[in-house]
Amino acid sequence: MKKLLLGGAALALSSTMAMADYSITILHTNDFHDRFEPISRFNNNCREGDNEEGKCFGGMARMVTAIEAAKGRHDNVLVVDAGDQFQGTLFFQYYAGDVQAEMMNMVGYDAMAVGNHEFNNGPAGLVRFVEQVNFPVLMSNADLSGEPELRAVIQKSVIIEKAGERIGLIGVTPSNNSELSTPGPNIVFTDPSPAIQAEIDALEAEGINKIILLSHSGYATDNVIAINTEGLDLIVGGHSNTLLGDMDGADGAYPTVTNGVPIVQAFAFGKYLGELEVTFDDDGNVTSTSGQPVLIDASVEENAMVVERLAELAGPLDTIRNEVVSDATAKIEGDRSFCRAMECEMGNLVAESHLDRVRDQGIQIAIQNGGGIRASIEAGEVTKGQVLQVLPFQNTMSTFFVTGDAIKAALENSVKQYDDPDATGRFAQVAGLKYTITKSAPTGERISDIMVDEGGSFVPIDPAKLYGVVANSFVRGGGDGYSMFVDAENAYDFGPDQADVLADYLKANAPYTPFLDGRITILE
Repeated sequence: MKKLLLGGAALALSSTMAMADYSITILHTNDFHDRFEPISRFNNNCREGDNEEGKCFGGMARMVTAIEAAKGRHDNVLVVDAGDQFQGTLFFQYYAGDVQAEMMNMVGYDAMAVGNHEFNNGPAGLVRFVEQVNFPVLMSNADLSGEPELRAVIQKSVIIEKAGERIGLIGVTPSNNSELSTPGPNIVFTDPSPAIQAEIDALEAEGINKIILLSHSGYATDNVIAINTEGLDLIVGGHSNTLLGDMDGADGAYPTVTNGVPIVQAFAFGKYLGELEVTFDDDGNVTSTSGQPVLIDASVEENAMVVERLAELAGPLDTIRNEVVSDATAKIEGDRSFCRAMECEMGNLVAESHLDRVRDQGIQIAIQNGGGIRASIEAGEVTKGQVLQVLPFQNTMSTFFVTGDAIKAALENSVKQYDDPDATGRFAQVAGLKYTITKSAPTGERISDIMVDEGGSFVPIDPAKLYGVVANSFVRGGGDGYSMFVDAENAYDFGPDQADVLADYLKANAPYTPFLDGRITILE
């Protein structure tokens, strides 16, 4: 069994370093989500002029500069991504994964893991991406025998040589991908730890003693993987958008060391570049780690060639995204830390917009999964591009009828993983409905006091009554665990794109003032 040989909390090398020690710097990204252009502090597009004024972060033109600068600081570099390059802006909606492939090839990535959003255009969309890139795309915990074209291009692990040493890389994706994205019915996702251990064993049998996991599983799951496997030297994580490091707002140490395994992650959206130097002894034990995520702010110069190329690619998108649809009197909060755990302003807005659109069809309740909300909107002019960043998934609106019992089951599902910091986005933002969550109650018994709006007055839900519901097509199809909606009555799944509905509602209610009204009560 390999050990992390870091005497206490010290990260410096011992003065007795053996001549055979080997150092490599891991440059890593995760959850880029299509943010090729600079982002605001709210992780959506910068307003016109803000980038020139130094108010913006990230963007591929800065990321290229940051990676090149890091390569200049270190003699031996591995560049990896922990998944979810896809989805988030019009670039993906217009170009699928083609821009990701072009930019990642230009950067010179060595490998990436498959994230759940890499399946947003189904297995065929992932095949199209993998066939364009110049590096291996890794996923160990999926049976692809039912998707032979994908099986032909995805690897479970790979051996890469760097500075004369062979390094094993393994990829892992969420085991509940079928709830999170659209991989189709032919892929079976499995528990990560046994799949990873099988690849560790195979790599060790090949004589590999330096093994890195690219994990799109979330920070909490990565800690479990570190405990449940033997032989990993480093986990490069993603999925939970976790910031690790010494900076304000960080969720833990960089690296976090669990069971002797260093774990790193670098937030999301290209706002940081992870930079970790790792030193191994001759037996493949990690003897030191050092580094921090690098903030990609205005101090990082934009690569002019990349700026020019992205401007060219953005041409067809500008007409759509620059259309001003409304004004907001204050910031509309859509951050995941709120919308996946409590009533949030963007959740109220999205749910109210959907219910407003179909209320005259006998629909009383709107349910929006918090994970489907992807950005906040700043005060001031609201553009269609910003709306598309809030709801980027091209889900259509679905209407259907289910019993009050099914609504109760849906709300229990929404808090099924309430205590998990890496929980999926199933938390229910609602309209036409009020409910209470008791956090300390057992799973399946956390929801109470469900009230439905009946003609302007809220009354207790009737378990046997049929209620009209509107949700996005992902939730109606059983996504995020909402299986109780799959066999709903009188379902219609071909409504308008929910982003278009939101834009229309904002336009009709301009200027829009965000609000919270206590529709979701949380008790300890």
